[in-house]
Amino acid sequence: MSRSLTLILGGARSGKSTYAEQQAAAVGKSVLYVATAEAWDDEMRARIAAHRAQRPTAWRTVEAPRSAGAAVRAALEHGTQAVLVDCLTLLASNIIIALPEGSDERAAATALDHELDALLAAYEESDAAWFVVSNEVGLGIVPAYPLGRVYRDALGRGNQRIAAVADRVIFMVAGLPMAVK
Repeated sequence: MSRSLTLILGGARSGKSTYAEQQAAAVGKSVLYVATAEAWDDEMRARIAAHRAQRPTAWRTVEAPRSAGAAVRAALEHGTQAVLVDCLTLLASNIIIALPEGSDERAAATALDHELDALLAAYEESDAAWFVVSNEVGLGIVPAYPLGRVYRDALGRGNQRIAAVADRVIFMVAGLPMAVK
C-alpha cells in the first residue's frame, strides 16, 4: 500500500481504536503506533495498559503526548508500512492544557495548528499508510466552561483540517465504520 491518510472519527467507545488497529494490521507487520496518552491517574494507567496489551508485540510504539510530528519523524524507519496515531483527541488536550492559564481560543488553535503542521510534514515524508484516530466532539452539548469550549472548537477545527487532506474519513458508530469520504 502506498502513502495514504485515513481519519477515523467517532464518539467515546465507538470502536475507533479497534478499527484503526485492524486497518493498520491489514496493511502489514511493520507498524509504528503513536501513543498520545499520559498516565495522570490510576484509571488512565489502566486504560493505557489495556491498549498496550491488545496491540501486536511486533509493533513499535512511540510515546508522544506532545510533539508527535517530531516523534514520528525520529521513529520512522525505511519499510514502515503503517503509522497509527491514537489519538488526536488526547494530543489536542495535552497541547491546550500546557498553554498558560487564561489562553484563548486563538492561542489554542495556533498551538494545535503547529502540532498538526509537524504531523502532516511527517506524513508527507513517509511512504506509509497513516491512520489517525480522533473523537468527534461537535455532537454533544456546548461545554459549560470556557476551557471546554476552547478545546471543543480547537479539536473540531483540527479534525476538519485532517479530514480535508485525508484520502478517507471513517465515522464509527457502535463499532460500525461509516465511510464519510
